[in-house]
Amino acid sequence: MRLRLGLALLTILALCGSAFVLYVRANSNPGCAVPRGSSECTRVVFLGNSYTSVNDLPTMFTDLAWSGGHRVETAVRAPGGWTLRDHAHSPDTANLLTSSKWDFVVLQEQSEIPSVESLRQATMYPAARDLVPTIRDAGAEPIFFVTWAHRNGWPVNGLPDYATMQSSIDAAYLFIAGDQHAPVAPVGYAWENVFKQESNLDLWQDDGSHPTTKGTYLAACVFYASFFSESPVGLKFHAGLADADVSQVQAAAAATVLNDLSRWGLR
Repeated sequence: MRLRLGLALLTILALCGSAFVLYVRANSNPGCAVPRGSSECTRVVFLGNSYTSVNDLPTMFTDLAWSGGHRVETAVRAPGGWTLRDHAHSPDTANLLTSSKWDFVVLQEQSEIPSVESLRQATMYPAARDLVPTIRDAGAEPIFFVTWAHRNGWPVNGLPDYATMQSSIDAAYLFIAGDQHAPVAPVGYAWENVFKQESNLDLWQDDGSHPTTKGTYLAACVFYASFFSESPVGLKFHAGLADADVSQVQAAAAATVLNDLSRWGLR
C-alpha cells in the first residue's frame, strides 16, 4: 500500500465530537499493529495540556523509543490550559481511556496549580483521585508527569524564583503519587539538574514557561528511562538538536531516573 511508503501515518479519531490523536509511524516505528508477535509493544496515553502538546512530546517519545528498539503507540488529549479536573470531567477523555487497551496513562497537571498548596488541595488532588481509579479500571497504570517551574518562578503567589517554584511542584506530585501508590516520571527533577549545570536558559521558550525542543527532548528521555528502566544515553534519535545538547540531556535523564528508581515508584 502507498501509505506504507509515506513519511508518516497520522490517524485522527473522532470521539463524541472531539478528537484525540493516535500516533503510529509507517516508515519508522511500526506501532503495535504489525508485525504481530515480533516484540512487546507499549501503548501510552498522554493527558495534559500545552506542556505536552508543544513540540509534540508523544511523537518525540515514540521516535526516541523506536531508536532504542521499543515498539510504541501513543495517544494524546492535551487542549491548551487544561487541568486534571478538566480531564476528570471530560466524556472525551473517559472515552479515550476505554477506546483501546493501554499500558500507561500519563497525568500532567496545569503548570501553576501544583505549586500552590491551596490550588492543589482544591483541584489537583481531587481530580487525580478521580482519574487514577478510572485509569486502573480500564486496565492501565497511571504515571504522574512532574513538570518544570517557570523560569522566573511565580512571584505574585509567593514563589520568587525558579528553584522555589520547582520545589513546590515536586512536593505536590510526590505527595499525590504516594497517596495513589502510583509512579512518577521526574521530568522537573531532570530539568533542574540540567539547569544547575550552567544555569542553562535554553530549556524554556521566550515566555519562560513552555519548553523549547531541547526541553521536550529532555522530557522524552525521562519518559524513556521511566517506562523501560533503560538509559537513553547513546540513542540515535536527536530531534534535530546539537550533539552536545543531546549528550547533556540524555545523561541528565538517565542519572535522574535510573539512580533512584524506587523514589519514583518505578520498581
